[in-house]
Amino acid sequence: MPLVDSLLTLGSQLDSMEASYYTNLTGFWRGDIEFHNLTSNSTDPWQPLAHDLISSANLTNATELSDRLGSWNWSASNKVAISVGDKLVWSKPHLTNVSKDIAVIHGKIDLTDPGSSDELRIDFDGIHFLSNGSIYALAASSGYRYRPDLRYAPSLVPEHRLNETAQVIEVEEYSRIAKNKEKLEAGTLDLDQDDDDNPKTRCTFDFFGQVDPSLVPQFQLEELEEEIDSPTGISTVKQPPLLMNGLLISKDCGMMYKLKDIRGLKSQSLYRKITTYAGISAIVNAILLLLLTRQMSRSHSAVGLARVSRYPFLAQSLIDAVSFVGHLTLAILADGRPSLAVLAPAGLSCILFVREAQYSVLIGQIQAPEDAETPLPRPPSPQPTPPPVPPTSDHEHEADNNDTHSETAPLIQPTPPATTTQAPAPPPPQTPQEQGFLRFLFNHIRTDPSARLWTIMSFFLIVVFRVVVILSLPLLFVGCLYAFMWFPQIHRAVRRGRTSGMSAEYLIGATLCRLYFLLCECYCCSAVSLSAYIIFSIDFMACPKNILDVEPRRWVYLVALFMGLQVAILLLQDLFGPSFFLPRRMVKTTGYDYHPPMPLPDPEAPEQSLGDCAICMDAIEVDPTLRQRPDDEKGVGVGVGGLWAQAGARKSYSLAPCHHLFHTACLERWLAIKNICPQCRRPLPPL
Repeated sequence: MPLVDSLLTLGSQLDSMEASYYTNLTGFWRGDIEFHNLTSNSTDPWQPLAHDLISSANLTNATELSDRLGSWNWSASNKVAISVGDKLVWSKPHLTNVSKDIAVIHGKIDLTDPGSSDELRIDFDGIHFLSNGSIYALAASSGYRYRPDLRYAPSLVPEHRLNETAQVIEVEEYSRIAKNKEKLEAGTLDLDQDDDDNPKTRCTFDFFGQVDPSLVPQFQLEELEEEIDSPTGISTVKQPPLLMNGLLISKDCGMMYKLKDIRGLKSQSLYRKITTYAGISAIVNAILLLLLTRQMSRSHSAVGLARVSRYPFLAQSLIDAVSFVGHLTLAILADGRPSLAVLAPAGLSCILFVREAQYSVLIGQIQAPEDAETPLPRPPSPQPTPPPVPPTSDHEHEADNNDTHSETAPLIQPTPPATTTQAPAPPPPQTPQEQGFLRFLFNHIRTDPSARLWTIMSFFLIVVFRVVVILSLPLLFVGCLYAFMWFPQIHRAVRRGRTSGMSAEYLIGATLCRLYFLLCECYCCSAVSLSAYIIFSIDFMACPKNILDVEPRRWVYLVALFMGLQVAILLLQDLFGPSFFLPRRMVKTTGYDYHPPMPLPDPEAPEQSLGDCAICMDAIEVDPTLRQRPDDEKGVGVGVGGLWAQAGARKSYSLAPCHHLFHTACLERWLAIKNICPQCRRPLPPL
């Protein structure tokens, strides 16, 4: 205790009319910790007291000390997360002689290694003095055979509180024995709990904590706690912060952790905020679903789908898949009424994932013929060389001429001598080889775009499920999806020379909803259990005050700025053209020109048309003002009588890459259904 008293002030009594302590500490805590080696020769004023403490411990045997320390990197841990359960023993009516100032406290302390994202869990069990906010507990690593024994907790408390502490612990032990008897009789007691043969550490700890006082009178704080536990709607004092300082000392391993101003959140407040978070998230996801449905109805035709890139919807579907996994995990871990509330945003995220994935597949099917190469005609097969004709005499040639001019003589052609040509031997019949399932699956994925897309998405989902406990990878993955969400649409508009097919309503609305999950959840971010803090860290990367073990990522503001810049470019493309922000030399539009200049028909022809439309079979007539005059040159000329140079007149016809001619209106109606030529079935670029 001399070392503890030099570092931590325990048992301060307060004036109940000016300040008070929280009496129920049940909830979740997180904060910073600081590691100290008690065996080092530092200049800290408490170091001599530390040497006195560990002098009785056997720390000279390096092998034994290394075995107790285990594989955990003690000096790397700088964050702590604590889940606390605080229970009053005197609440039962027949326990009249038990102190009302002592509660039994237990829970788990989680230390995190920032380098490997590994965790060390330490169980603790002890007592909590309500009047002065002091905590005395024993702690040991989870899975270690020496679990904290509550019967030894009185050895830590002040001597004048020893007897009443022993009475409370005795009542608690009998209560635990009774519960175990009930479980044993019901057959629900797990008797096969084996200790870990190789725990991360064999160090045991003493945990001392002191709750910070709140500048609120005791009766007002008690009223606030009752309202938090059982809400009635009455007006209470503003909730003061729940803070605690503490020490985690291991005598047998010669080390100590200092807990500095760790912040707590009561369980009831946590579950209430989980419900609030779930409601807001469900509304945001419903708005996203409505915006997606309206966008799909606007661009349901083949022409509309040809202008939209599939990759923004694919990226959003992967984001919603991560959101679905996280919300579902939170619903399982919440284990209570908040679980039902969290299922709402989880279900909407799943619906969004399916709809966006289906829409991206549909866009891919419509746009697949764009880059398909037109098959070239096969070269003609070589014909056999005819045999040489033998020379004839002059008389025979004259006789042949007479026979040719004769009307009655039959035309007799000399039969060429039969030539024996060696026919190529037919190839030997090939026996069909049985294709294995794996080869069939590989070929199917390689040749089918839809199967390839679903395989990629399934792979990403498996990766998300597998590595969701690794903080850096989901953050990097989802951060990249956010940052480059609209970039493929900008690239497609520039490459095709056509404006975006996305409405301003969808672009702005979807961006704001996505940014809400990225930036604007500082209130709701405290609504997530510490058990799921990694899963939901993506939603809270800009929130500095949250109970999650997530440091604010300042680069998320750059991601938001980049997303806003992309939306601005897409909106300006509709006003000033797809390539307004690029120099002329960099603009390379690959779109096909359906309206090339064509030679006009002969002016003496009875029908002045370019030909028949391959769809409606009507003639594509030439405008009377543009018909060729007799004094114009024949064929392709210059001016009105030559090339049909006016762009407005040229747009009445459309010439496909396969050289089939159509009315422009007919082709537009056809391309709204299919992107292939109605005659030769070859792929057609967008009109």
